[in-house]
Amino acid sequence: MKGTLYLIPCPVSDETAPWDVLPAANRAVMDALDYFIVENTRTARRFLSKAGIARPIDSLEFRELNEHTVAGREVEELVRPLLDGRSAGVISEAGVPGVADPGALVVEACHRRGIRVVPLVGPSSILLAVMASGLNGQSFAFNGYLPVKPPERAKAIRFFERRARSEGQSQLFIEAPYRNVKLMEQLLQTLGPETLLTVAMDLTAPGEFVATHPVAEWRRRALPEMNKRPAIFVIG
Repeated sequence: MKGTLYLIPCPVSDETAPWDVLPAANRAVMDALDYFIVENTRTARRFLSKAGIARPIDSLEFRELNEHTVAGREVEELVRPLLDGRSAGVISEAGVPGVADPGALVVEACHRRGIRVVPLVGPSSILLAVMASGLNGQSFAFNGYLPVKPPERAKAIRFFERRARSEGQSQLFIEAPYRNVKLMEQLLQTLGPETLLTVAMDLTAPGEFVATHPVAEWRRRALPEMNKRPAIFVIG
């Protein structure tokens, strides 16, 4: 019997208690596991501790899967215990594993090996932003990070604006929180006045902020505090 790979969501915000946003059914799965494949061991241990799982944290085994993990032998080593019948849980840094997250590598390896993969319910900042934007939720694309250098970033912004206009497809992207202000400034300089722009920050946290306005309206408004706040931007 092979083990099962469970994809375990965690809160999007550190300010949010696990069971305020996760369904109670996830607890039984988390309590049953002693092997976790995680993006960061320290934050995964803190999440499981805050969740109050049944097993002592020090009795659990943690293996890291992050941007430094090389596909191939390293990923196969993570999967090997499941081939021997041991189940595992994958935990991302925030939100759901496998979506804008290196956890997809081990999920793909499990499918190749015939190992059952079970996604659990939990918050995704990408879907929450789409839900709250009022923009097209039938067709949307998550584009990760835009280029850092302003000329390349302006080119990317214009490209995604054209897609949003020609295809009606909402275009989502993120930025390192300390660069939010510069990105917002360039969005307002580059986008057309009638283009719709959503800013979603601190989703599920007490200070959550979500607003959608035409760019012309954003230019007239006093901008919210954005520095060092996790944010998703949507063009529509």
